[in-house]
Amino acid sequence: MKVRHLNCGILHAPPGPQASCHCLLLEDAGRLALVDAGIGLEDVARPDERIGRPAIDAAGFQFHEHLTARRQIERLGFEATDVRDIVLTHADPDHAGGLSDFPDANVHVAAEELAASKSGTQRYSSLQFTHEPRWVSHEPSSKRWFDIECRPLTLAVDAEVALVPLFGHTLGHCGVAVRDGDRWLLHVGDAYYLRVELSTDDHPVSALATLRAEDDAARRQSLAILRRLHEEHGAAIEMFGYHDVDELPESARDGFTSVISPMPE
Repeated sequence: MKVRHLNCGILHAPPGPQASCHCLLLEDAGRLALVDAGIGLEDVARPDERIGRPAIDAAGFQFHEHLTARRQIERLGFEATDVRDIVLTHADPDHAGGLSDFPDANVHVAAEELAASKSGTQRYSSLQFTHEPRWVSHEPSSKRWFDIECRPLTLAVDAEVALVPLFGHTLGHCGVAVRDGDRWLLHVGDAYYLRVELSTDDHPVSALATLRAEDDAARRQSLAILRRLHEEHGAAIEMFGYHDVDELPESARDGFTSVISPMPE
């Protein structure tokens, strides 16, 4: 199995730093799975309708067709139908916009997040779900991963993948663990915005993380889990988030290339 790192969108609301939309593409014998879906083609075509001007301005959404997962996958020589599964960390608009570009894919999500996305809260964009995604809801599990609850997934690709509950940013927010040879990749989604949060709470981004959290106490507990994993299992787990540009391989940032793991030092 190959793991590619893709930048599927840009967010930039000055004076804050530019943010990426760091997705993963798992490739196995012509079958593909995405971890998060980024900003989609329909978002690029109808941004105000799909996302809304207040959210666009607040987060600094930028709309570039060549950055969408669909276009990047096509440049790699695949078709949209080759994407059999999409695993969502959560369903915020910058993570879920690309779902409609892969209508035949199964969309794996924590049961708590699926319920939240259907609750009518304005956090989510209901128009991003009008194509009726093929939701696969994952309930709490007794399975453990580094002594944390995990929810193993069955995907079309031959890979060991699990949702790892890291609630707080949203009510069902999860990381996604992917076994990559003798180590693990852990995509933490928005459990932190910047890697500096692994070492300090005294950073301006922490205020933004608090503001955007549905449950800030749970968010802080999830961040504590990530700090422990980083400290105790850093050699076994390669951890990265969705928005920290510095965690995205440089050659993948413009959307024209992607990098097969491992990520460079």
